[in-house]
Formats: sequence, structure tokens, C-alpha cells
Amino acid sequence: MSEKSRKVIIGGYIVGMIQTNVWFLHREGSADAVVTDPADCGDRIYEALTQQGLVIRAILLTHGHFDHIGGLEALRKASGAKVYACEKERHLLSSPQDNLSAGYNRPTTGKPDVWVREGDLIKEAGMTFRVIETPGHTEGSCCYYLEDTGASPILLSGDTLFEESVGRTDMPTGSMSDIVRSVKDKLFVLPEDTLVFPGHGGTTDIGHEKKYNCLV
Repeated sequence: MSEKSRKVIIGGYIVGMIQTNVWFLHREGSADAVVTDPADCGDRIYEALTQQGLVIRAILLTHGHFDHIGGLEALRKASGAKVYACEKERHLLSSPQDNLSAGYNRPTTGKPDVWVREGDLIKEAGMTFRVIETPGHTEGSCCYYLEDTGASPILLSGDTLFEESVGRTDMPTGSMSDIVRSVKDKLFVLPEDTLVFPGHGGTTDIGHEKKYNCLV
């Protein structure tokens, strides 16, 4: 069986004071894994995945808010994984004031190994993720789209698209008009059976959101 024909397995943990979803993905039968948005407790995330026999090869950041990067350095140090983020998020990732970590007396920054942009392909752990820039929640927010899953496509939507909602836009670099355009023009054009795994709350799919998301 070829690597690409193996089904993608996705699981997750809810971590940190804002109850952030930390997703991990790997091919069926493969130990190599990718993790999104390590919100907190990076050492515990590492231990939990290691106990499952998984090896973290890459960390994908959807944006730079503190509740998505609080466990980044601990997880990077433990795993040695490469970190990816959108280049337009450089400011937020380097500013404890604007990524809101300073307000919680936990000044946090993050420095990715690789800066990505619209349309880039990230090939890690036998999977290929396409970068979709989705400004609105923050200027440099992005989603990661995985088409070749052995089943329905997967969208890792961060805080751009939630179940029947969208991310807040009242924080530094946020824009309601931008997030509406991002969702309508970039996410709602994806196949309706695309499964959406957001940064908070429950999972959904593109078809459901096109019908029932009243915010866009």
C-alpha cells in the first residue's frame, strides 16, 4: 500500500485556559505526526503522543495568539519538530502585547522555522497541507487544507471558522470585513464534505456552514 493511499487519522486534546483544540494527524500505520497550535503544556502533549507511539515531525500554527502558542517552545524542544506559520503573522508572534499573552502575565512569543504564504504546500509526515491565508481574526491567520486523506478532505481552520460562527475580530490586527471575505471567498469554495477542525469548539463541515453560519 502506498503512503498516500493510507487513511489520515486525526485526534485532539483540549488544552489551556481558553480551551483550545490541539489537533494531531498521521497516516494510518505511520508513526510520523503533525500537530497544530500547541496551546499550552507542550511537554504533556509530547508525552501523550509519544505514549501513542507517534513522532512529531512538524507543528503548524494557524495564528499567533497566546492561547495557540503557549506550549510551542516546550513542544519544539522536546520533539525537535519544524514549526510553520504565515509570514504575515510575524508581528503578532513577536509581540506579547498584541498576542495578548502580556495581559495574562505570561509573555510569550514564537519564532517559526518556516514562514509560509498563500498556496504553499507543506509536505510533512507523508501528508501535503495547502496554506490558505484567511485574514480577519488576525492579519496573518491561515488555514491548512489536506485533500488526500483517504476519505473527506480536512480543513484545520484555527480561529477563522467555527461551528456556525467565526473568530473574534475585536483584537489587534482583526477585521470583520476581512474574515467574512476569507470565509466566503476561500473556505466556502472548498468541497462541501470538507471536515472542519477549528481552534475552539466542535467540528463541522463546509456544507453545514454554508447553510447555517449566519455570521457570513
